[in-house]
Amino acid sequence: MKSAVRLQLSFMMFLEFFIWGAWFVTLGTFVLKNLQDTNATQVSVAFLTQSIGAVIAPFIVGIIADRFISAQVILGAIHIVGSALLWICSGMQSFDSFYPLLLLYMILYMPTLALVNSISFRQMTDPSKEFSSIRVFGTVGWIIAGLLIGWLNWEKQNHLDATFKMAAAASLLLGLFSFSLPKTPPAKKGTKVSVREILGLDAIRMLKDSSYRLFFIASIAICVPLAFYYNFTNPFLNEIGMEAAAGKQSMGQISELLFMLVMPLFFARLGVKKMLALGMLAWVIRYACFAYGNIDSNYWMLIAGIVLHGICYDFFFVTGQIYTDKMAGEEFKSSAQGFVTLATYGVGMLFGFLISGPIVEARKIPGGHNWQGIWLIPAGIAAVVLVLFLLLFKDSSKPAGSKG
Repeated sequence: MKSAVRLQLSFMMFLEFFIWGAWFVTLGTFVLKNLQDTNATQVSVAFLTQSIGAVIAPFIVGIIADRFISAQVILGAIHIVGSALLWICSGMQSFDSFYPLLLLYMILYMPTLALVNSISFRQMTDPSKEFSSIRVFGTVGWIIAGLLIGWLNWEKQNHLDATFKMAAAASLLLGLFSFSLPKTPPAKKGTKVSVREILGLDAIRMLKDSSYRLFFIASIAICVPLAFYYNFTNPFLNEIGMEAAAGKQSMGQISELLFMLVMPLFFARLGVKKMLALGMLAWVIRYACFAYGNIDSNYWMLIAGIVLHGICYDFFFVTGQIYTDKMAGEEFKSSAQGFVTLATYGVGMLFGFLISGPIVEARKIPGGHNWQGIWLIPAGIAAVVLVLFLLLFKDSSKPAGSKG
């Protein structure tokens, strides 16, 4: 790959995740503080737009980008329209006017996660060696966004409308920049559209394997407590008085980077089952840290809960992607990844977003929330999933199409 192309793709990834991180981390706090007469249930409804976008995204990418219009053109158009939507969102004062705009934005944004990957892969001769060095700039973009919000003190000054304006500016920049990216014409132009292919349903045969079926169910179940983290970590940290909470949350992405580097060493020594189990155990510990941590005496527990994000994400989700790839065999690799993504970010987190808001709202107390009681619930869910997984899972990772 030429250095100029590598630089283009790296900048694309940086902006793609800078845009998301610029407003998503503080969304819960924005809904509660900047919009009128809102509650925790509406926070979860706002985050639910991610799952709706994740469910619809395969259709947009599978039908349009794969068959009709070049990926870089669609990417540019979406981000230009998205820039306008984000800017308008910044000025909304009621949830009823804010939500439809956010929903439309997420339906447009979620497909771009696949588009930037597609554009990158098409320029690579060996994605297994080249992609990670480019994708890492996406995580850097998310980190920089969080650090900027913390440094500018927008949370304490109640200027979170500025996060949407910052994201809008970056989205406009990426939209215009996208038209200069390497041409990525439709790969399946002229072929018939298959709903099974778009949704990855061809990979459903992997569920015949009892261990993979258990992993698949565990992936959905573990995304329920994950929704609590996405929804309410920032409101929680701000409510208990943490300074520059969004900036400190970026330590989770720094941790993700570090654990990504050492993952091959752990994977070679531990194998699939222990890696997945450690990821789930980290979830239990994270929520326990949030339940018992506080600003005055157990501040380190709050930081530990944030830093554990690296193990939570890398050891479970990345290991799961590797396991899925191994089980799928050559014929179903792409559809298998789409299938498990739809199940986790679509079904699993959708359910988590639906239940987390009412649970938090029911635990209101004078002056705030009973956060200890709140965080013990996702801790308990994660613990149950972990125990069942340890008792029932056996690593029998044969490709889906193999015999014997």
